[in-house]
Amino acid sequence: MSEQPSAYSEEQPARTPPRRDRQQLSSIQIVFATILSIGLLLVINLSGRIARGQQMEIERRRLQATIDVLEQQKVDLMKERDYAANDISVEHWAHTEGKMVRDGEILVIPIPAGVAEPTPAPTPQVLVAVQPSEPETPQWHLWWNLFFDGAPPF
Repeated sequence: MSEQPSAYSEEQPARTPPRRDRQQLSSIQIVFATILSIGLLLVINLSGRIARGQQMEIERRRLQATIDVLEQQKVDLMKERDYAANDISVEHWAHTEGKMVRDGEILVIPIPAGVAEPTPAPTPQVLVAVQPSEPETPQWHLWWNLFFDGAPPF
């Protein structure tokens, strides 16, 4: 076997792709990227604040409506309390609903026309069936049953 010279027998250095030189970032590009990232953070923060502010405004309006309703109820209740504490309202209630009169006054209750005066119906008699009583057992039989759980032997 003879050695044949080959074209590839000589070792050649491995080929690497040519390297492109990276461009160095200039200081202006770094400052611009920093300003851009800070601006992006500020925009995100601001949009979050705006959203929270809108939610708070909606909640404030809802609470204000509730407060307005409750204040109106308070005013109405205070008016009702003041009227109820007034002597005139007490006298009015006593005459109309309480059916009370002062000394010397006569209570008149009008009966509507066309309505017949109700006549009281006689109370029906209730008949209760009386069961015949059992013959009375002597007391000592009851005591015997309580102590010995059985009838006396005689």
